[in-house]
Amino acid sequence: MRRDDFLKALAALAATGALPLSAQAATNLKMMIPANPGGGWDATGRALGKALQDAGVAASVQFENKGGAAGAIGLAQFVNASKGDGNAMMVMGAVMLGGIITGKPPVSITQATPLARLTSEYNVFVLPAASPLKTMKDVVEQMKKDPGSVKWGGGSRGSTEHIAAAMLAREVGVDASKINYVPFRGGGEAVAAILGGNVTVGGSGYSEFQQYIETGKMRPIAITSGTRIKGIDVPTMKEQGYNVEIGNWRGVYGPPGITPDQRKALIDMIVKATKSKAWAEALTKNNWTPALQTGKEFEDFVDREFASLRATMVKAGMV
Repeated sequence: MRRDDFLKALAALAATGALPLSAQAATNLKMMIPANPGGGWDATGRALGKALQDAGVAASVQFENKGGAAGAIGLAQFVNASKGDGNAMMVMGAVMLGGIITGKPPVSITQATPLARLTSEYNVFVLPAASPLKTMKDVVEQMKKDPGSVKWGGGSRGSTEHIAAAMLAREVGVDASKINYVPFRGGGEAVAAILGGNVTVGGSGYSEFQQYIETGKMRPIAITSGTRIKGIDVPTMKEQGYNVEIGNWRGVYGPPGITPDQRKALIDMIVKATKSKAWAEALTKNNWTPALQTGKEFEDFVDREFASLRATMVKAGMV
């Protein structure tokens, strides 16, 4: 059989469902990224798409960015338009849980299907290079004098950097409800605001700020990890005397209504992708910590994270 005849026959089998699910899934995948280009979810989704192709489990990956409301807008579109689609995935993470807690959107993450956690990362706070403030202590002193004068720029309301800013305010005796937090739909918008001096302090994953830190356009002043991160020369909040520690993580969900076999096929593809050279390169490039967790284990983790984040946000005065 000639190659073109073989490919036509393969396509016909896939269309009728005669091929195994894993083979069908290896044709074309759709990746919903519920954020604007340039941020952590965007980088994660595109890195995973490349890894899926590098691993040979996806012939192509079609990306769609739909930012806003801590991912709730993209989540709603994904849930409503992809029901039962065994070739669709959506990037998500801790930020989406925080947004659901604060925003209470009509569509919840519980309507989609948990697949896998991919990475973990801590937030770094930065100042524009030209800022008259030089340290986190300077920021805190300014916030104590006038909370509204310090503009915190980062992801959507309820993001881990928003929670960290509220935790810091509470830690130093400032009413967390008075902090001036400016949310952005994507990392690209946040970076532009920081570089333009339109916010006082910026917060996000180190990978999003790395090139600007290395070129001296941003000054890192704190990281939200419990201890210093190897390869990242940034002091922790704790070592500066502020009891603030909160991590970020990113994962992938499937659509509602997929079968157990479809779910397993998608998880198997993701696991294979995380073993690819392309994924290893993405981890190194972005300073991401691998944190693979799949299926029911990941589902239980999300439930615990939701409860933990809510408790933290209540304590910080955000809910």
